[in-house]
Amino acid sequence: YQPAYLSEKTLPDTFVVQISALYKVPVIYSIVSGDGKGYFIIDSSTGIVRTRKNLNLEDFPVIFNVRATDSSNPSIFNDVSVNVDVIDENDFPPIFPSSLLEERLEENLPATQIVQLKAQDNDTGRNGFLTYGILSGDGLKFRIDEATGILYSTVSFDYEEEPIEYQVVIYAEDDGIPEKKRGYCTVVIKIID
Repeated sequence: YQPAYLSEKTLPDTFVVQISALYKVPVIYSIVSGDGKGYFIIDSSTGIVRTRKNLNLEDFPVIFNVRATDSSNPSIFNDVSVNVDVIDENDFPPIFPSSLLEERLEENLPATQIVQLKAQDNDTGRNGFLTYGILSGDGLKFRIDEATGILYSTVSFDYEEEPIEYQVVIYAEDDGIPEKKRGYCTVVIKIID
């Protein structure tokens, strides 16, 4: 048996799986091995497995054995393994050290690196893997490297001809399960004469 993944936040007494043995007389179900930390409990007559307590992500996957025993003759039985795995929930959004940055950019420069943005995410694995993007601002004049978080200008600016200040809203997005989370940062770019 391979039940659906459980969340690390699964509460005690949550349904996990129902074990079912085909047999001519009633059977008695029991967990016989593999659940050393006592995470699961089985109903001896229905074969329904439930969680007994809160789950610790580090202990999984757990493979335990369930035995179906002939109710009139205990020497007749069969065992089956149940493989339960737990997914790490996406607990934390990415956070930038500062939600507002001010950067100066000289006029008449060719396309150039402005600043490297770095967000932190306290999740592990893919829940902590970040990509960067531009949410709003003049997207034709700026671009961000989605992997490194480096913000670039894509054009040369003229102090006399254009706005001398731009606000670019950057996001960092994790690759979380079941949903992705975002953090935001505004970069104010001042064009210098």
